[in-house]
Amino acid sequence: MQNNGPRRLLKFSYIFCLICLMGCRDNPASNGDKNGATVPVEDSTASAEPEANTSETILFFGDSLTAGLGLDPNLAFPGLLQQRLDSLGYSYEVVNAGLSGETTASGKNRLGWVLNQPLEVFVLELGANDGLRGIPLAETRKNLKAMIAQVRAKYPDVVIVLAGMQLPPNMGPEYTDEFRKMFPEIAQSEDVLLIPFLLQDVGGIPELNQEDGIHPTEAGHKIVADNVWAVLQKAIRSPEREAS
Repeated sequence: MQNNGPRRLLKFSYIFCLICLMGCRDNPASNGDKNGATVPVEDSTASAEPEANTSETILFFGDSLTAGLGLDPNLAFPGLLQQRLDSLGYSYEVVNAGLSGETTASGKNRLGWVLNQPLEVFVLELGANDGLRGIPLAETRKNLKAMIAQVRAKYPDVVIVLAGMQLPPNMGPEYTDEFRKMFPEIAQSEDVLLIPFLLQDVGGIPELNQEDGIHPTEAGHKIVADNVWAVLQKAIRSPEREAS
């Protein structure tokens, strides 16, 4: 099976960067920001010679953890998952729509643009920047729920996966505890799948993170991809079921 994943991811990166430079003002520059970066959805009308696409789409919508800040986008966990899907014979197409510096508020404003193509699976990885900035968690919770509702309104049959996050202890025990509990509570109330902790076995381990101590290295992203795959398998059809 031909693997076009890396080319697709790079194409999305270039298109999205141009769009952001021309018009996106919601997201602050990455001055001091710890979590966020991107790649978007391909506009099927943009190419003079559009290719027929029979793949189903898995959209990763998040911040720099999703985008793979500091790495080639193909080495971020969405790119690694595309490679795994291809190698196992799945026909899914991964779209990396991570944006550096993204908060839940700016993500909610951007979401409509990335919902322009049909989706089968939507993976929501936002909230870490809210926590690092000390944004009231009632606002973060409201934004996450609003995004889930917006995706379902557009695509009622989509499978939604929420990525759980945790904060470093310097944010204070009460805030960090409430932040950690927020994701499973939302997953339960909104009936979505949950990745318990996206950075499990990566967060806080120096050799698996870049110099900032927050963004995973290439080796770290491989572990993150495993964390996501453990849940993503429940959201997709096996090649055998696709063929039936």
